[in-house]
Amino acid sequence: MNFENLFDYDVTQYTLVSHVLTLGFAVMAAGLVYFLATRGSVAPRYQFASVLSAVVMVSAFFELWVLSERWSQAFTWNGAAYVQSDTLFSNGYRYMNWSIDVPVLLIQLLVVLGVTGRAFHRSWVTFVAAGLAMIYTGYAGQFHETERSAPYWVWGLVSTVFFLGLLVLVARVIFGSLARLPESARGVARAVWWLVLVSWMLYPGAYLMPALWDSADGVVARQITYTVADITSKVVYGVLLGIIARKVSAAEGHAPAVDDDVARPRGGITAAAR
Repeated sequence: MNFENLFDYDVTQYTLVSHVLTLGFAVMAAGLVYFLATRGSVAPRYQFASVLSAVVMVSAFFELWVLSERWSQAFTWNGAAYVQSDTLFSNGYRYMNWSIDVPVLLIQLLVVLGVTGRAFHRSWVTFVAAGLAMIYTGYAGQFHETERSAPYWVWGLVSTVFFLGLLVLVARVIFGSLARLPESARGVARAVWWLVLVSWMLYPGAYLMPALWDSADGVVARQITYTVADITSKVVYGVLLGIIARKVSAAEGHAPAVDDDVARPRGGITAAAR
């Protein structure tokens, strides 16, 4: 029972949530096309990261599409407001999606930064274990958000511990890999860290929204927060990793990446088309 089901909504509130969820899955569809179209511009060893980005886009698209459909089914117009129907809206779909996307997003990071061998396997296992623990403890807590009883706070706190641990691991991987990146890619790698830090911080805020803003407006703010976090932490994140992969590929002499890297500084439609 999520707190979205506790309120009636005026036209503006209901429509804002509907539109932001539609925006979310539309952006994921666009991201899928982008990542598949740009896959060939990087060296073969980094193309797996583009494939993983495509996997994330498909997963997130279906999750946001289901949420959009669920939202439209959960409330009906009674002539004055959108009121609860016999269908419940559930954010649980988000957690199921994150259990796919978070491990994949973190594996992308390892691939693009050139982490290999035992370091790759060690980091991969740690990322997956901590990521799933973070997600499923938060999933357990959200079942208690309407009454905000002890399990809501306890599971949220446990999830936060894993969350902070993951941020530390991501920072270590990124800053520990800067030395093996070409100079042109290091600034982008640092930008990835700041993007992860800022976008991931939105999720705890959305989790806490029932306690911070217990109203229909709080629901609107929560769905906007969740969707903005998904777009930035998945699509924008994937684009930045793709830029790193292209710069590394260019430094390694991969012809399409070299041509792309040469063309971009010149600017203009002609250079981009070439």
